[in-house]
Amino acid sequence: MQSKQLTVLNKLGLHARPCALLAQTASLFRSSITLTERNRSVDAKSILGLMTMAMPQGTTFTITVDGPDEESALEHISELFANRFGEEN
Repeated sequence: MQSKQLTVLNKLGLHARPCALLAQTASLFRSSITLTERNRSVDAKSILGLMTMAMPQGTTFTITVDGPDEESALEHISELFANRFGEEN
């Protein structure tokens, strides 16, 4: 199991398009992937779950990945956040 602190960097936060992209990317991996912010945790493979997190720009959260491809999953998802989901800001 691996965990990492990430921050939402894109201006609009974790809105519909980034949630869809995150869930789509997470679904490529066999590992379980969980996002935890404060006392709430959601499955990163669930678009609806991700949207209920309502994480604006600047939100710091923990991603936990557990499974056979956890290292690759963590790397790919970390890149999504670092690249602001391809958004300008």
